[in-house]
Amino acid sequence: MALTLPPDLGLSIIKVLFLSACAFIAAMVWTPLLTHYLYKYKMWRKEVRQKAVDGYGTPIFAKLHAEKEIGTPRMGGLLVWITTLAVALVFFILAQVSEHPLLQKLNFLSRNQTWLPLATMVAASLVGLVDDVLQVYRRGGYAAGGLRFSRRMATVALIGLIGAWWFYFRLDQHAIHVPFVGDFEIGLLYIPLFVIAMLGVFSGGVVDGLDGLAGGVFATIFGAFGIIAFFNNQIDLAAMAGVIMGSLLAFLWFNIPPARFYMGETGILGLTTVVTVFAFLTNSVFVLPIIAILLVLESASVIIQLTSKRLRHGKKVFLVAPLHHHFEAKGWPSYKVTMRFWVISAIAAILGVIIRLSG
Repeated sequence: MALTLPPDLGLSIIKVLFLSACAFIAAMVWTPLLTHYLYKYKMWRKEVRQKAVDGYGTPIFAKLHAEKEIGTPRMGGLLVWITTLAVALVFFILAQVSEHPLLQKLNFLSRNQTWLPLATMVAASLVGLVDDVLQVYRRGGYAAGGLRFSRRMATVALIGLIGAWWFYFRLDQHAIHVPFVGDFEIGLLYIPLFVIAMLGVFSGGVVDGLDGLAGGVFATIFGAFGIIAFFNNQIDLAAMAGVIMGSLLAFLWFNIPPARFYMGETGILGLTTVVTVFAFLTNSVFVLPIIAILLVLESASVIIQLTSKRLRHGKKVFLVAPLHHHFEAKGWPSYKVTMRFWVISAIAAILGVIIRLSG
């Protein structure tokens, strides 16, 4: 693709970087308030899970979680999506009450770029918040409490259908870009592709299993899509990616071992669904598996483990799934797994950006 830089390049760069910094600072400032209430009301699981994500009980899985699940609150994802929403609304309101050119520039809410991803993020995060509350109070039909897996997938599919409808009928999008080949009209197939992509990315949400892991991985993913959006001249979208990344870096500050809180479903649901929207808005769905390689590997490890156990009479491929726990079970310290996965995620994100911008 031909690179398309904005005519006001300097101001656009300032916009993205300034809003990213604002999100980071805002999230850092209100984190003590959030953690105060999460600890006050004991918003953590009350007992250690005995079953892995693949649905099977295993002593290895229980041992890995014995000291982590009790006493550390969930719902840290509130920090990310509430900060993102707040920054968006503050600068939108400032742009409405003042005609100052700088404030007009800093407003990144726009119908064709950021309405859909912001609405998707908030809606999915609210569903995730309900799921987290159910898990904390041991309600629901899932292995550790919360919404049944089938209901989570149905919810994500519904959000995907609404998003696909918006893209196809409101934004008139019905083509996909294949790097180094070109654009292909796929007509109504655009809708199921969108839903499948969202379900696939959501399944990679099992990456939220070690202190600092999910925060670092998602920060690189949104950084990559921010760069792609910027060179697509989608400055509002790039700014939103920067705001999410700034919020994630603040989350990561408090999630580095020992974690003050975990992301929980309110973070994972919001982030995985909005990643899909970013991929389609930037016409980058074909590099999504590269940029989000860690989500792909984590999801694949669970699928492989389940398939192996069912088809090979209980035999496992991994010591425990998902993948990060396999390496823990092999004796890697959790911080080694986390930092090496960060490196892989960063390299994959860079590669995905290069392919998208070159093709």
